[in-house]
Amino acid sequence: MIKLGTNDFQSTHTNEAWMSAQGVAKLISVTRNSPIEPGMPIPEILVVAPPWITNPMGSIASKFKGAESRYVGLPEELEKVTSELGMLFYDSNKSVCASAVDGIHLDQIQHRVLGMAIAAEVVSWDVLM
Repeated sequence: MIKLGTNDFQSTHTNEAWMSAQGVAKLISVTRNSPIEPGMPIPEILVVAPPWITNPMGSIASKFKGAESRYVGLPEELEKVTSELGMLFYDSNKSVCASAVDGIHLDQIQHRVLGMAIAAEVVSWDVLM
């Protein structure tokens, strides 16, 4: 599973959604081309779009200044990349939202909710057999 993207929007970067999705595409390529044991299949890769960045606050507010506007469109861009590359995709925004504490991360309960939602999706995809 690849669930990355949020840190691409820190204020030290100028990335927008398309650029972040291209970085994930590169990680998919690296994963697919990594050496594996002879006879082993290339593993399925699930890309998970991180939750919307809402209002960065607290000690990380400066670090993510303007991130919410640069994040716009990330789930859609990740879905395009995964579709083009034949990967599995899940948008975490279907089941969770960013923490009310910092506007970026998931709270403990949200991690559990997301894990259960992804597990249900993966079972329905029938890719484990």
